[in-house]
Amino acid sequence: MEKIQIVKIYDSEYETTYTAHIQKNGSAWIGWIHEHPKVKCEESTQEALLETLENTLYETLEADWEAWDKQIEEDIKSGRFDRLRKETLEDIKAGRYTDL
Repeated sequence: MEKIQIVKIYDSEYETTYTAHIQKNGSAWIGWIHEHPKVKCEESTQEALLETLENTLYETLEADWEAWDKQIEEDIKSGRFDRLRKETLEDIKAGRYTDL
C-alpha cells in the first residue's frame, strides 16, 4: 500500500468541508471520509474514487437527515417535546429570553 493522501471535499449544500483519506492499494484505490466512518469506497482510479466518495457522502448525509427528520416527527407526535414547549412558553411570558 502507498502512503495515505488527504483530500478536502467541500459540500456546498451543507457548507461543510470533509476530509477524504485515499490510498492506492495494488491496482485499486480505496478511500474513506474521516468524519463519516460509514463512507468507504473502492475504485480503479483516483478520479473515480473521489467522485464515488463525494456521491456516497452526499447519499449518507441525505439518509442521516431523513432519519433525523423522521425521528423528530415521531417525537413530536408522541408528546416528547410537550414539557419543553410548555417551559419555553412560560419563559417567554415571564421575559426570560434573549433575542438573537
